[in-house]
Amino acid sequence: MNNSPHSTADLPAVASFSFPVEGMTCSNCAGRVEKALRAVPGVIEANVNLAIERADVKARAGSTDLAALAAALGAAGYRARVAAPTDDRADTEALERERAQSRLRQELLVLLVSAAFAAPLLWQMAGMSLGLHWHLPSWVELLLATPVQFVIGARFYRSAWQAIRARSGNMDVLVVLGTTAAYGYSLYLLATLGFSAAAGKLYFEASVVIITLVLLGKFLESRAKRGTTAAIRQLMELRPQTARVRQADGSEQEIPVNEVRSGDRIIVRPGERIPVDGIVHTGRSEIDESLITGESLPVEKEAGSRVTGGSINGTGLLQIRATAVGADSTLAKIIRLVENAQSGKAPVQRLVDRISAIFVPVVVLLAVLSFGGWMLTTGELEQSLVAAIAVLVIACPCALGLATPTAIMTGTGAGARAGILIKDVEALERAHRIDTVIFDKTGTLTVGRPALVGIHVLRGTPDEMLHLAASVQQGSEHPLARAITAYASANGLKPGAVANFRSQTGRGVTGTVDGREIMLGNQRLLAGWQLDAGRAAGIAADCEQQAQTAVYVADREGVIGVLAIADQLRPEAPGAIATLRAMGICTLMLSGDAVAVATAIGREAGVDEARGGMQPEGKAEAITALHGNGRVVGMIGDGINDAPALAVADVGIAMGTGTDIAMETAGITLMRPDPRLVAAAIDISRATFSKIRQNLFWAFIYNVIGIPAAALGYLSPALAGAAMAMSSVSVVCNSLLLRRWRPKVVSTPHRSQVS
Repeated sequence: MNNSPHSTADLPAVASFSFPVEGMTCSNCAGRVEKALRAVPGVIEANVNLAIERADVKARAGSTDLAALAAALGAAGYRARVAAPTDDRADTEALERERAQSRLRQELLVLLVSAAFAAPLLWQMAGMSLGLHWHLPSWVELLLATPVQFVIGARFYRSAWQAIRARSGNMDVLVVLGTTAAYGYSLYLLATLGFSAAAGKLYFEASVVIITLVLLGKFLESRAKRGTTAAIRQLMELRPQTARVRQADGSEQEIPVNEVRSGDRIIVRPGERIPVDGIVHTGRSEIDESLITGESLPVEKEAGSRVTGGSINGTGLLQIRATAVGADSTLAKIIRLVENAQSGKAPVQRLVDRISAIFVPVVVLLAVLSFGGWMLTTGELEQSLVAAIAVLVIACPCALGLATPTAIMTGTGAGARAGILIKDVEALERAHRIDTVIFDKTGTLTVGRPALVGIHVLRGTPDEMLHLAASVQQGSEHPLARAITAYASANGLKPGAVANFRSQTGRGVTGTVDGREIMLGNQRLLAGWQLDAGRAAGIAADCEQQAQTAVYVADREGVIGVLAIADQLRPEAPGAIATLRAMGICTLMLSGDAVAVATAIGREAGVDEARGGMQPEGKAEAITALHGNGRVVGMIGDGINDAPALAVADVGIAMGTGTDIAMETAGITLMRPDPRLVAAAIDISRATFSKIRQNLFWAFIYNVIGIPAAALGYLSPALAGAAMAMSSVSVVCNSLLLRRWRPKVVSTPHRSQVS
């Protein structure tokens, strides 16, 4: 229900833009980029992910464009790399990967050159620390330091100047202040003491080593960050570039996959990747869907089976009718979901951003205070300057800026590989706090393919009753309706024409067949027709005690009979419930089936509580009641009738085999119908936020310990530079440990189906 005074049509249309941003070095830079983008007229929201160097912008449709956004970034000192609208997505991604590889090679080359200049100075430092009193001539130190400071280090000066122009600060400001102070003080000593007398008293090695170590840290960080985007790269690489299309004359033509249209017949040979989503027209094979759904075993496909683009054909030859291509394909939707989750910001990250914004000015103030304190206590300019330089160099906001996004990217990527798609950061953040999980029954804990197992006739013949039931149900897509029509078809009964068909949610269906008003449904529908169940009530009760759904068939004269329909419990369900219980999570099952049926299925699955006779609004009300008791609720469903409950739950989790509306409403989608993935989704959320907490702890504790140690003179500028360079690397590497995550399952003996 929309409580807004305006209809959806009154809301302004929103345009979304996403593009890479070059020139960012730390979280302060990301903040400046966001500020510049939000200042563009029409922009509603702007988020920048430092880890993947990408901006995501939402604006009022028609109010701005990519060119205006790129111009705003250019004025702020950054560069937006905007692809042409006609560029193919796969080609664009491939080009981005090539550019990233090229930048990495350039960084390595610059690092090696800087290291070559730094090596003699490092050798000198090592000798002096071992008590060997020898040193390079002063003019050699000057020749080695100058190219590193002003040629290799020019990038730091440019970035620092842009930050200062924007009345902001970033990591490069600290690096420039620290290294320039060391270089400048060395020049001062050369000017006042002369080249000979200044030998052994210079600090050129500090500036050179600091710049080299920062470059090393940046290179290692870039290498490590590539691991956090591995999931997206793997998904992009799944889609073939071409497809073999059968023409009207029977010939085959290989065309680019982006030229395939819905309805085209695609030929897939053994061992090839399926290029688009489709339905098998002819052929039979086993399909490997592991990289899409996480299912390790191949899935058998035959005529009528759905196949997903990116999966691998087995040994059979298939002809597939394309049903979804381009942006509508399952693979494209998966990529969008993973990207959206990775580009969002957790609430804790917004707090970190505010801290980072004042970080650099505070560090500069601490460096000034450190310098003043040493001058007051010792009066030694050299010692005072060394302490101030160490403070400037060791402080780094990068670790803070990378702590959250790298963990989120790696965690959502690990989840995607296991078949768990997380729509956004908010869903990921809420999932780790879930303490109550609610399951729908049909298609979630059960297989979702009910079968007709009993026909109990009170009036007429079984064939007559089945004919009437199948005739009415042919207008319904409900799983119970499919069970009835499938059984009738298998027994050679053709349904008749139905008129005045009407579906009553939570009750059943009605229609007119051969001039007779027929109803199929539960006790509530009978009551609505003011009919007494009579002997049929006892039959229905017996069915429900055996975990069978009883469907009354009646006309205006009374009950004709009862159809018994059973839906088998998924074999994984008891293990899924046991795993959730081991995690300290309470489980409930809410079903529209009769109370007795729900109780029997719930008992077999092992849930803490099962409730039957629940209509869609009743499920939503039950979740609201749990919220009132302070519970954090996850709702698992797969049908249209689950959408209200999925929307009101803290986290909605949809089975990927369910309806599109359930997947759109839910925050998490499970790509295969395995209830064990529910516990896995919660577990990856917990693991991700555990990593975030670890990263933030180490990022903060590093500065809390490192800055005072530097101010008190316990760290040399070179050692401070090494520590600063490795802080960001350690945070990224800690996040990468999430790539080893695998779903955990508590093994539970499966109990046989209630009979």
